[in-house]
Amino acid sequence: MKLMIACLQMDIAFGKPEENFKAAEIMIKKAIRDNPDVIVLPELWTTGYDLTRMGEIADQDAGSSLVFLKEAAQSNRVHLIGGSVAKKTPEGIYNTLLIVDNKGDLIHEYSKLHLFKLMNEHLYLKGGKSKGVFSLENRKFAGMICYDIRFPEWVRTHTAEGAEALFVVAEWPLARLAHWRALLIARAIENQCYVIACNRSGSDPDNVFAGHSMIIDPWGEVLAEGSETEEILYAEIDLDKVKEVRSMIPIFTDRKPDFYS
Repeated sequence: MKLMIACLQMDIAFGKPEENFKAAEIMIKKAIRDNPDVIVLPELWTTGYDLTRMGEIADQDAGSSLVFLKEAAQSNRVHLIGGSVAKKTPEGIYNTLLIVDNKGDLIHEYSKLHLFKLMNEHLYLKGGKSKGVFSLENRKFAGMICYDIRFPEWVRTHTAEGAEALFVVAEWPLARLAHWRALLIARAIENQCYVIACNRSGSDPDNVFAGHSMIIDPWGEVLAEGSETEEILYAEIDLDKVKEVRSMIPIFTDRKPDFYS
């Protein structure tokens, strides 16, 4: 099964949800001209990392974000990997990835498990407690958020359950661009899956972000890579290639998990 992917490498307005909703709407309309099957947004695309004001600007139960994503998905008949948003709940605020299908239905949400202390996430956000595996078009996928890709055992937990492509949404800094590229390519090779990684562009008061969104095949070949500026990245993936690669080098059947703990 082939899917055309579009990654929206947005420049996010710091702490300005209304401005970001408008920008996302414009980019979605532009991406739709090329008839993608799936559109991917970056991490915390509604707010950026304005963590000290999250109590004010986080989205209550992700309500406004879901209304926006559901309407955009249904009206354009496109699946949306809706980036992540700051979701306010009675327990606290979560960094939550939202997946909406082309009928406008929320099919899965995943809250970031690994909070990044270098950017003080642990001081303002709650860590998630569930996996990122979901089904779309009767195929299995997984969603991850930024820092998660530094934990190969977490990614493998999902691909061992059959995920054929990994969607990564991120706000990855330019200072660690080399790590971003190496980690994403490694995750694709070691899991024999597609990696679709949508990073933001631009800057905030404390960081310059890398851009360089990437779409990588199960051999680790880079099908498309962005620059550092705001843009839309496209590539077609063929999920049948995952089965082909996994049969040629059968790492999943050759694993010895009893020895790994």
